[in-house]
Amino acid sequence: MATAAAQRIDGVPITNFVDGQPRTASGQSGAEIFNPATGKASGWLDFSTPDDVADAVAAAKNAFPAWAHTPPAKRASYLFRFKELLEKHRADIARHISAEHGKTHPDALGEVARGIEVVDFACGITSMLRGDYTRNVGPGIDSYSDREPLGVVAGITPFNFPAMVPMWMYPVAIACGNTFILKPSEKDPSASCFVNELLHEAGLPAGVMNIVHGNQVAVEALLTHPDVKAISFVGSTPVAESIYRTASHHGKRVQALGGAKNHMVILPDADLEQAADALMGAAYGSAGERCMAISVAVPVGEETADKLVNILADRLASLKVGPASKEDSEMGPLITAEHREKVAGYVDLGVEEGAKLVVDGRTPEFDNGFFLGACLFDHVTSDMRIYREEIFGPVLSVVRAADYEQALHLVNVHEFGNGVSLFTRDGDAARHFATRVEAGMVGINVPIPVPVAYHSFGGWKRSLFGDHSIYGPEGVHFYTRLKTVTSRWPTGIRAGAEFHFPTNQ
Repeated sequence: MATAAAQRIDGVPITNFVDGQPRTASGQSGAEIFNPATGKASGWLDFSTPDDVADAVAAAKNAFPAWAHTPPAKRASYLFRFKELLEKHRADIARHISAEHGKTHPDALGEVARGIEVVDFACGITSMLRGDYTRNVGPGIDSYSDREPLGVVAGITPFNFPAMVPMWMYPVAIACGNTFILKPSEKDPSASCFVNELLHEAGLPAGVMNIVHGNQVAVEALLTHPDVKAISFVGSTPVAESIYRTASHHGKRVQALGGAKNHMVILPDADLEQAADALMGAAYGSAGERCMAISVAVPVGEETADKLVNILADRLASLKVGPASKEDSEMGPLITAEHREKVAGYVDLGVEEGAKLVVDGRTPEFDNGFFLGACLFDHVTSDMRIYREEIFGPVLSVVRAADYEQALHLVNVHEFGNGVSLFTRDGDAARHFATRVEAGMVGINVPIPVPVAYHSFGGWKRSLFGDHSIYGPEGVHFYTRLKTVTSRWPTGIRAGAEFHFPTNQ
């Protein structure tokens, strides 16, 4: 077992990053990092102790006063330079993602592009931080409001988007004047470390952005540290709920994004070829390891369902599963051997529950790596576990609905409400669906309705814990707090003591 920090694919050790400098974690435990396409370990990552986390918090707290009082335009200038470096190094970042997550190179490039969009939004943060001013709210009294940063804030991010999801958080947080601590996934930390190097190459002052690696010990230290004012999290629903409860109990502001079971409703008038193409990418892209993946197709009517399943089965026969090193690969491996077995176990369960396994991907044509082929179930019912639970893999379930109302009801009664899509040519149906459906993000003939950076991302029900969605205007509100000042300057006239409640009369 290795005893040093893991080696990145370019041979540079992965370490914590505290107060502008690499710093080796002091923990005695850690975990191997794997290349999912080969199944081979690429290194070892030391886990941080509570003391390591405390050091990062202290550095961020020390840097906060100067950073908070840096003019917003000056803060944004660092992000402008950061964005230029991200654009220059897109392919390098994607290479780190593919090496440790396994997704194909085009998919990794797409992840980087969506992360850059949030940086682009944060570059224009000055317009979002403007306050309001009202003159003469009372006799000689003026009032103005302003949004101020919280202080030290932290982000805990998942393995499936190791570059993009962190960029949903810290560009907005630091643009608002906060200092930040990132705890990336221990399964694929290299991408976030490389991007952090670019951020500091752009000139960001020491202590504004810090990284700690680790497991639940590091997470617990962040959740309970009194100087951490807010926590952002993206991951599974059980963990999101636990983080929300613990951090809230310790007086922190929390946005915790959880799991999903995203549906695509296909009406009889829809273009089924277009719907099938959309399902292929939305269900099997990134091996289904997306919180916005479509994992349930809901065709309305038996004829619609029969045609859709036949088209999907034909498409899946030619789906190219392989490593990112092969240019024609369309779907890569799963993140770990354990996760592959978990997803394969759900496929076994679906067969036991009585669903029809139309396409079985449990025996992919690879001897090495954590590959699982695309799987397609038909005649899935709402009482089956493969329908109720988030599988987070390349498994698509077809749940047939007799009519539109049954399809809408199916979506609305599910415990998750992250995203949903409707494919139709009927504008009236589309408007009704968008109004009535209980989900935070809705696509009309759009399979993965992830909002652009100047809107905000967030689900409903058990897909989001907390009052704020992530990035966009909601992100600005989450990372700032409102202050309102009411002022009067003496004019030499004394009105005497006033014992009634103040009014503008």
